[in-house]
Amino acid sequence: MNHRKTDTPSTQAPPPLHQVLKEIEAVSSPVAGRATDYPPGWHIAPHTHTKHQLIYAVRGVMVVQADAGHWVVPPTRAIWMEAGMTHAIRCVGAVHMRSLMVAPEAAPKLLNGTQAVGISTLLRELIRAAMDVRQPYVANSRDGRLMRLILDELRALPVLPLHLQMPSDARLVRISEALQQNLGDASTVADWAQRLRVDAKTIQRLFVKETGMTFGQWRQQARLLRALQLLATGDKVIDVALALGYDSPSAFASMFRKQLGETPSAFFAEV
Repeated sequence: MNHRKTDTPSTQAPPPLHQVLKEIEAVSSPVAGRATDYPPGWHIAPHTHTKHQLIYAVRGVMVVQADAGHWVVPPTRAIWMEAGMTHAIRCVGAVHMRSLMVAPEAAPKLLNGTQAVGISTLLRELIRAAMDVRQPYVANSRDGRLMRLILDELRALPVLPLHLQMPSDARLVRISEALQQNLGDASTVADWAQRLRVDAKTIQRLFVKETGMTFGQWRQQARLLRALQLLATGDKVIDVALALGYDSPSAFASMFRKQLGETPSAFFAEV
């Protein structure tokens, strides 16, 4: 596989998706690293592979859409994508992706399902080092020990609340699509019930059934994920807060800290 030892941008166009998938499937080692730089706005079409993938970028923000849900991923986070899960990726700004491909037999119990995870300082450096490992590597070698250490670190990944489950009920789809167009909309469940001519309790029951969240929780999570995209492209906190319907930057920052455990500036700081 073609790895780069630097995080500086590449002037070459990213390889075609079919070539990438072919190279991924050709690697027989338990763990492999792949480095690819993508220009702003690049879209990786829906695809799947037979290996697990830690989708990670040392620079840039990715929007990952899969059958299992929707995530926004800054440089301090990653997505553990289960083998066989169809997914697509959109780059918000330039993205320097440094992914890990893990054979299912090498990681039978690493993580339970596709999900967002935190990336420690140690794992970040291990991922960078993995980009220089030639494939296939010898198990009882420095490279082999490096890759085993990566597997150990993957077992300790903290799971993060960066997921948004989209509903499938036609009535909830109308609500979710409208909110995605205007997340500053402050309409209540009662307001939506009146518009859709359905009982408010029905809307709440369906949201919990299909997304695992109440209407209010779902809208807050949608706002959080949109905020991550806007902040990643350089929007100011005050502008993001007002665009998403918060009364003040402090109210937005309080929600952000409650959900992710740190302020927006700390969240986007490099580990």
